[in-house]
Amino acid sequence: MDEAVPTAAHLGLGSNLGDRAAALSAAVGDLRRAPGVSVTRVSSLYETPPWGPVPQGSYLNACIAIETTLPPRALLELCLAIERAHGRERRVRWGPRTLDIDVLAYGDRTVEAPDLHIPHPRLTERAFVLVPLAEIAPDLVIAGRTVADWRAVIDTEGIHKLQKEL
Repeated sequence: MDEAVPTAAHLGLGSNLGDRAAALSAAVGDLRRAPGVSVTRVSSLYETPPWGPVPQGSYLNACIAIETTLPPRALLELCLAIERAHGRERRVRWGPRTLDIDVLAYGDRTVEAPDLHIPHPRLTERAFVLVPLAEIAPDLVIAGRTVADWRAVIDTEGIHKLQKEL
């Protein structure tokens, strides 16, 4: 029987409701315990301004690198299950949330499905993702450029690294 070969993947985490740091820490713990997932790097926590048209409070964001034997769809389903376990309700697009976990990249794969796009389609436009991702994976290539290069050309105003870590 062949065992699945682990694939490097990167996830973005965010929270702006409740105890944001506790939610992110719990999510990382859930991922560490998940079968088929090994957390290899965890960024610092960053406080970031909200993004999108809905008025809301600031976020805490982080990114993690993992090795996984889960296929992309199963990884997404795991992330959604962890979100739900931590009280995530999807009421308003880009609205406040207790926990958000996005699959940012999955090896060098491209996935285009109605509910799954890898690499994440707005990754290169979002400083709240690029700043923590550049901390743990500066040489990761997205859309022909490294994460460090994308981060260097984006406005990072309002993003503050916190001393607290996950």
